[in-house]
Amino acid sequence: MISALNRWWRNLSPGGTIMLYYAVAIFLGALLLSTPFAARGDALSFLDALFTATSAQCVTGLIVVDTGTRLSLFGQLVVLALIQIGGLGIMTFSVYFFIYLRSGVSMRGRWVLHETLLHTPVSSLQDLLRKIFLMTILIEAVGAALLAMVFIPDLGVWQGTYSAIFHSISAFCNAGFSLFSDSLIGYRGNSFINLTVMALIILGGIGFLVIQEVLEIGFRQRKQRMKFSLHSRLVLLTSVFLIVFGAVAVAWLEIDHALADMPFMEAFWTSVFQSVTARTAGFNTIDLTVFHPATLFLIMFLMFIGASPGSAGGGVKTTTFALFIGILYNRLKGSPHTNLFRRTVPDEAVTKALALVLLSVILVGIALFGLLVAQSGTASESTRDFLFYAFETVSGFGTVGLSLGATANLTEPGKLIVIALMFIGRVGLLTMAFAIAGRHKPYVARYAEENVMIG
Repeated sequence: MISALNRWWRNLSPGGTIMLYYAVAIFLGALLLSTPFAARGDALSFLDALFTATSAQCVTGLIVVDTGTRLSLFGQLVVLALIQIGGLGIMTFSVYFFIYLRSGVSMRGRWVLHETLLHTPVSSLQDLLRKIFLMTILIEAVGAALLAMVFIPDLGVWQGTYSAIFHSISAFCNAGFSLFSDSLIGYRGNSFINLTVMALIILGGIGFLVIQEVLEIGFRQRKQRMKFSLHSRLVLLTSVFLIVFGAVAVAWLEIDHALADMPFMEAFWTSVFQSVTARTAGFNTIDLTVFHPATLFLIMFLMFIGASPGSAGGGVKTTTFALFIGILYNRLKGSPHTNLFRRTVPDEAVTKALALVLLSVILVGIALFGLLVAQSGTASESTRDFLFYAFETVSGFGTVGLSLGATANLTEPGKLIVIALMFIGRVGLLTMAFAIAGRHKPYVARYAEENVMIG
């Protein structure tokens, strides 16, 4: 029996390893959250505990119970630990501690890290992991200190400090869990809170290697001329474009509606914050149900794209979106290759991008259909309800956590569907597909070509 398990473990693909680690962490978290110590009042049902653990581990933020009022301090700390582990990635944690214990990094650890963090080879995985760990602690500590400057005067020393730490970790890990029942609506007009939380979300969403590259170029620019890699260029330019585009679009669509009665600066921060948080963070500073359907569709578009590879966020990723646009542009020009910034993207990356977008659209469509079936008869069958469940589906897949209120009304089958969506969205759709189907490359015959009509 043991030898068979060892063989199975050795033959497990890197994608399968990632899935296993996340699944084990979620199950253990669900067991802890289902204990009486984790709740105020009656203990959570195992399904609600599983939903909460999955949402925390997959840094999503969708909740079926209020974190600040329904969970005890122990339950909140379990959620916070799952957020931190999920944001960094379990393999990042485990390999780091292997290094700390001087056990070295196994080949499997290198494979898994390459699947989750690396777009190009690095000289030392040990140095990379130490930098990731220290960078995360430093950014979260600075964020907590800044948030504490506002929370402590409002909530007191203990509660203010604890809330600052909790929200700093949740924001940097793009989790969206809040101790406040209205998320951050109460601080909508506070420029300091808006800037701090948005900075944490953006830093957590662009990826660890991009942050490292920006710092290296910033420190070494005076000594030697350095250029950003194609990956970092795509991440930074796409992120800036999506933030600006989203903020301008929200302001334009809601200036005479949801933002009409707000002072100028409050409306400005609200527009920018919704644009930033829609790409996998999950906090909100306004009740999203007051938005026009067009604005909600825009937010769904941003949620579907999500954050960047190697980051704490989900979605199809900014680089996939940029590459998809680049593929269309080059093909319409008649180029058989995908060229961006005078670099040619490998065909394998092009195929992955196209496959990821296609699979994601199919998955969201199937999940939405299943959710509508699971929820049939529980609410008035209206167009608005369809939009609410579509929003919930995209939010779960993108591990965002924004909701129009449908989460609290999910049936048991509906909760299971959203749990599966959050899990797939966090471990990665292609990672899961390759883990299930395998990545063998047998000889494939090539037959005589025959054209078909397109369009």
